[in-house]
Amino acid sequence: MMQDIFGQDTTLATPAALEQWNKTQLAFLAHGAATPTHLGAALEAEPQFALGHITKAMFYILLGRRELLATAEAAYQAAEAANRTQPISKRELHFLEALRDWMKGHPKMALRHFEAALAQNPTDTLAMKLDHALRFVLGDHHGMRRMVEDVMPAYDNKHPGYGYLLGCHAFTLEETGEYKRAQIAGREALLLAPDDAWGLHAVAHVHDMTADAAGGIKWLTGREEAWAHCNNFRYHVWWHKALMHLDLGEREVVLDLYDQQIRQDKTDDYRDISNATSLLSRLELDGVDVGDRWDELAELSANRTEDGCLIFADLHYLLALVGGRRDDAVAQMMGRLHRDAKEGRTDMQKAMASPGLATAAGLEAFGEANFEVAFINLAKANQHLQLAGGSHAQRDVFERLTIDSGIRAGMLDEAEAILAKRTAQRNGRIDGYAAARQKLIADGRGAAGNAAHVVA
Repeated sequence: MMQDIFGQDTTLATPAALEQWNKTQLAFLAHGAATPTHLGAALEAEPQFALGHITKAMFYILLGRRELLATAEAAYQAAEAANRTQPISKRELHFLEALRDWMKGHPKMALRHFEAALAQNPTDTLAMKLDHALRFVLGDHHGMRRMVEDVMPAYDNKHPGYGYLLGCHAFTLEETGEYKRAQIAGREALLLAPDDAWGLHAVAHVHDMTADAAGGIKWLTGREEAWAHCNNFRYHVWWHKALMHLDLGEREVVLDLYDQQIRQDKTDDYRDISNATSLLSRLELDGVDVGDRWDELAELSANRTEDGCLIFADLHYLLALVGGRRDDAVAQMMGRLHRDAKEGRTDMQKAMASPGLATAAGLEAFGEANFEVAFINLAKANQHLQLAGGSHAQRDVFERLTIDSGIRAGMLDEAEAILAKRTAQRNGRIDGYAAARQKLIADGRGAAGNAAHVVA
């Protein structure tokens, strides 16, 4: 066997294929747009490379699109055929078994096989990143951190994957509330791996969660090359910068970033839809007229009502449909969400039952200006929203909608309690949104007191 760049045994037999496989892994770690190009070249050089087919299938599943599951299935079958032709290594078998469970709709079971692979080879950086990515989709931030910290002692700073490992560690530290350590780890990650957009963006998350928008803008400005090479992830980093400008009240800058960067390409990739819909929602909650920007998002999302691949994706498609006032598509999607929750066969369907369905019902009610019903449902979902996947920053749009629903419904005490919990998660630091909502709640109480005084 030949060893890859991370010192892992591989069943590849030619240096040319190994070179492309190494480039594939490095590009994947950096969220590089060139990842599929290198993987295609590796498989063209050695069509019987089982791990290449396995990884291809996993990449397609992670895209969260129903029509791509057929491509993932074909890659999975190619991996099984390769295994029958030339039995693969024990390491690669862990990956294949993970894919088998994942293809059946049980990604939580797939994690056990990644854990087994990492127990066998702690410095298997590909297994680490795939485990990290899958736990992110499942909202398992504590598991993300535990996994990274379990393998970290096996690395040293000369290992080619160490910088990317630090980037993953930075993100898990941020998601578990250790903001200072996260910032240090993210900065170190970028020094070791200058193309580690994930580590760079983990530091951006720290600035978001510590209400330091000005510091976040300073961190990102001048480092654009660290994410220029990325796939759709580059739009997400621009989204983070837009959030920072929004917190500072620089709304025209936000709209310009939306048009010139975030929606530069009008894709229907769920990651791009989530960036756009959550940003437009935030703008509208702050009273900004976003014009006709909802229309193209709603048009694209109307074609995704039957997807059901990821809870996180479904909820953002629904945001687009509500924002674009596509009532028929909203009804169609709600029907499918109810069916998924009732069936409860796959991990995603179980998550749709809770917290997905309550969140969806809340979004639908918000779009109908039925704010009391919206608040009741969104507040119920808020307790378990982590299970929808994504990050604190991404899920914050649903928390903002929950709080605003409560304020508009006159449920000020309840809205204030959720706002206080949100602020506590940010170490007590008040961002622009929290400050504005505190004032709205105080004004609402004042108005209610004045009304009561007049009546008396």
